[in-house]
Amino acid sequence: MRHRFGNVKLKRDIGSRNSLFKNLTTSVITEERVITTVPKAKAIQPFVEQMITLAKRDSLHTRRQAAAFLQTPAAVKKLFDTLGTRFGQRAGGYTRITRLGPRKGDGAELAMIELVGSELVKRAAERAKRKEERLKAQQEGREPEESDEKE
Repeated sequence: MRHRFGNVKLKRDIGSRNSLFKNLTTSVITEERVITTVPKAKAIQPFVEQMITLAKRDSLHTRRQAAAFLQTPAAVKKLFDTLGTRFGQRAGGYTRITRLGPRKGDGAELAMIELVGSELVKRAAERAKRKEERLKAQQEGREPEESDEKE
């Protein structure tokens, strides 16, 4: 019987596999969206979910656990400062895997693993940027009129 032998090997030895999981998990947390193959995306999904669950319990111990797994201090900071608060009320299901079709070179099926809600955050940031540009353009348009009236 092969009970509880469910981990994915991905044709790598243990060191390479652990490095791959750590690097991809760090990339998903920092970039919020990564394009990779379907087996890799399915393999790292539990790691990303576990990191976000740690971030929801923001304590020194959980920060150290996350820092031991993630590769960069910036990823740990983003995980606890933004992602932990964003998913604080959510009870799981923090990631989404979307299949993209075959890769041109070798035909491997690609998938995009992303954090749920990242598209809303990006849209809000774009909206805020456009609003700032509009306000700046309006102020530039009004300033010459006000200066002409003063003269």
